[in-house]
Amino acid sequence: MSLAADPVVAAGGIAAYGQALRAGRLSAAAAVSAYLARIEAVDGAIGAYEYVDGAGALAAARAVDSALAAGRDPGPLAGLPVSIKDNFAVAGMPAHAGTRVPIEDLMPREEGSFVRRLRELGCVILGKTRSVEFALGITGLSAPRGAPRNPWDPELERVTGGSSSGAAAAMGAGLCALAVGTDTGGSVRVPAALCGRVGLKTSAGRWPLDGVLPLSHALDTIGLIAASAADAAQAYAAVQGVDVPAPPDLAGVAFGLPRSYFYRGLAPEIAAATTSALEALTRAGAVLREVDTPEAEGRDAYFPVALPASLIGLLGAERFRAQRGRMDPLVAARGDRGLDVTAEQLAALEAARAAHAAAAARRFVDCAAWLTPTTTVTAPTVSELADKDRNWTLAMGMTQCSQPVNYLDLCAVSVPLPRPGAMPAGLQIVVPRGEEGRALALARAIEACLGPQPGADMETFMRSSRPR
Repeated sequence: MSLAADPVVAAGGIAAYGQALRAGRLSAAAAVSAYLARIEAVDGAIGAYEYVDGAGALAAARAVDSALAAGRDPGPLAGLPVSIKDNFAVAGMPAHAGTRVPIEDLMPREEGSFVRRLRELGCVILGKTRSVEFALGITGLSAPRGAPRNPWDPELERVTGGSSSGAAAAMGAGLCALAVGTDTGGSVRVPAALCGRVGLKTSAGRWPLDGVLPLSHALDTIGLIAASAADAAQAYAAVQGVDVPAPPDLAGVAFGLPRSYFYRGLAPEIAAATTSALEALTRAGAVLREVDTPEAEGRDAYFPVALPASLIGLLGAERFRAQRGRMDPLVAARGDRGLDVTAEQLAALEAARAAHAAAAARRFVDCAAWLTPTTTVTAPTVSELADKDRNWTLAMGMTQCSQPVNYLDLCAVSVPLPRPGAMPAGLQIVVPRGEEGRALALARAIEACLGPQPGADMETFMRSSRPR
């Protein structure tokens, strides 16, 4: 059976898709139908979606087509088929946040500002993608509601990364044109990197979090996963109501390399791909400088205490203890560690974080951005993660480069590294808070230098994959 083409990728990206829609060469209904057909064909194996609203998406797409036919502009992202992570409230769709624990009283009842903004822009919501339970987990494995598999692996043995696991799987497989997730310690960038896509982690407070089930009020951010840096820039600019960040000439642009922390213990394939990318940037005229970032080590003490305490703060100790048996064992074990955390401990951690963030902000004086690997490893297998000790080691490697960005109150974009024929990996572009435009402009320039990376070959996947 032939698979319907990804209509937005086939059009040339989000901007070209919008132009084709307005010129009458494409219809939103046809695009949505193509994505729904792709979901029907492959998502039974991948498991990216928690819920698909096919009828609602088609109705919204037809409304876009009718508006355009009548000479009305439905918005700058008119007819763009998007997915939303299942820790967001979306009207008419169930909300589970990856858990089987009853959370009806905790989950926001109405759509928040961000989802409403997407609708104002003309987006069509296809459905909700799977999340790790309570968005607390970087590997993407989550027992309660099922874990997506990485579309780059037809054997269905490799994970996606998390916690925006379904979002990255959907984008990697071409099951939506843009995926919305959340990032508290890497939950957008890590799965984007492991699934070969671009991931944007915005600055804390950039986009309002009403309508999203919180994990950490200090660290939570909304992020985007896109097929390219150009698409991520287009979507970000539309949401912000600003011009699309243009890529600069890389000649003379200075990048900092924080090797002392971010480059520790890289798997050989990550080290090789990163080195190759840095050499390509140097040939393009970029200037690479060593930068010392001792503040990054603060994440080692912060995350093992603050996030478990946040989970207990969300659920309450009584509900956590009563429902613990229904939770993913690793999430439950993390919750156990949060039961005895005191307010004084948290205050001390936040004070240290504020001091470290202020110091880190000064590290950008001589560079436009830092460049780091997004993860220290490629996507591990489910069997590798079955061992508790190995799971912990791999999880720490998957967050070594991402968690410090949240901890230090920065923002970042992950772009795919060229790795033809191999599992994907990412290069992370880190900038000061509030500089999303700079990060996206640099991401576009780096993408142009390294070459755009295709999504997973789903025709091969369909021929080769085995049933789950």
